[in-house]
Amino acid sequence: MKPSESTMNKDRTNIILFLSPLVIFILLFVLVPILGSFWVSLTRDVSILPGTRFIGAGNYISVLRDSQFFASALFTILFAVVSVSLEMILGMIVALVINEKFPGRNLMRGVALLPWAIPCVIGARVWQLIYRYDFGLANLVLSSTLGISVNWMGGATGAFFSLVVADVWRTTAFVAILVLAGLQTVPEELYEQGRIDGAGIWGRFIHITLPSIKAVMIVALVFRTIDALRVFDIIYVITGGGPGGATSSLSLYSYQFFLMGDFGMGCAVSILLFGIAFIFSLSYLKLGRFREAAL
Repeated sequence: MKPSESTMNKDRTNIILFLSPLVIFILLFVLVPILGSFWVSLTRDVSILPGTRFIGAGNYISVLRDSQFFASALFTILFAVVSVSLEMILGMIVALVINEKFPGRNLMRGVALLPWAIPCVIGARVWQLIYRYDFGLANLVLSSTLGISVNWMGGATGAFFSLVVADVWRTTAFVAILVLAGLQTVPEELYEQGRIDGAGIWGRFIHITLPSIKAVMIVALVFRTIDALRVFDIIYVITGGGPGGATSSLSLYSYQFFLMGDFGMGCAVSILLFGIAFIFSLSYLKLGRFREAAL
């Protein structure tokens, strides 16, 4: 029996009413700021100069002619790829461990998720102290065991991996939270059937666990990639973009323009960063077939 026209109109009205608060929120707090930033990026908006002037793609041309932009973009993308890859692997392992039943599991869950609860700036400051050459914990351990000390921030490679370690330490917990939530939804009957069919631990993980939490993994991957691409705070606290600008992310590069009062250039970099994050997110959703995984 087909629904009547009045019933369909009523359902359509209810759907619009339910979605309208979300649409209004997105328009006011997401779309309007993005469009506003895009407009500013098309103008000469410098605090020390009188008024603003529309210059079209002038800011983008200036940014793309700056070698530091490409150095910052390369660092940002490399940082995101390395850190997010490690976080996805370690987050999966942590989630699998704390999902098992064992004495003290609740305590272990709290400890495993503690780094995510610590404010990022405080955690970054702690890691900065750990990496200190003179009295840092890292060199204290190395000097007492191997008799050597390392200037962690003295070179581009050392500074890069120091930042990756600090970021992975904190945000692996976020991935673990999402993956653990996905693991809680996997029916135990599937694992029981797998055991009956003779599947081992690895077989059950590949053929049951991963397909069941594929959508959750994609969501975690998208969220963490976007967050890693716009990394700012840990770099600002630990290295300040050094040595010699080797660890300057696009967010830090954009911040330098805002600090100088050049809002047009700063917004141009922000829009380019938004484009990079959008491309990454769209690629993940496309390659991961998110629609099929979510159904």
